[in-house]
Amino acid sequence: MTRSVRTRFAPSPTGQLHLGGLRTALFTWLWARHNQGTFILRIEDTDSKRFDPASVESITSALKWLELDWDEGPEVGGGHGPYVQSERGAIYRSHAEHLIEAGHAYRCFCSPARLADLRHRQQNTGRPSGYDGHCRRLANPHAPAKAPRRPCLALRRTSRASKRSVRPAMQTVMAPAS
Repeated sequence: MTRSVRTRFAPSPTGQLHLGGLRTALFTWLWARHNQGTFILRIEDTDSKRFDPASVESITSALKWLELDWDEGPEVGGGHGPYVQSERGAIYRSHAEHLIEAGHAYRCFCSPARLADLRHRQQNTGRPSGYDGHCRRLANPHAPAKAPRRPCLALRRTSRASKRSVRPAMQTVMAPAS
């Protein structure tokens, strides 16, 4: 089976496209074209505090000016959209629910303040920093009823043994607060 090359450029629209981003776009575009592949543009707009809508236009205009055309992405569509990261929430929620139902992950309700305090205490005692599994005990069918009255902020892997069934990139899947 022959697989076609698919490359992706995924800038964060938080300002002007910088030289490093432009270099990445150029090389991924060249690699896709060299291999008769697909060049994908996906907008990583999940940093809501720094997101600048004008930056999306700036990025796409810069790519067009340089004649780096994309085969899939904003303005052109494609078979694997949506191509704006913030619009992919339903897809990620579906995958997260599947991982929870299969017992490979659990919801974490820890606040950013609790996690920062945990990290600070670990660093002060010379221990490596990392999540302590605090919400793991809630990982059962009744977890939502027992959980603190705050939104689920992250999804965590149940154990190191599940690495084969849960890709490392899925270890912590951010879930939108609802």
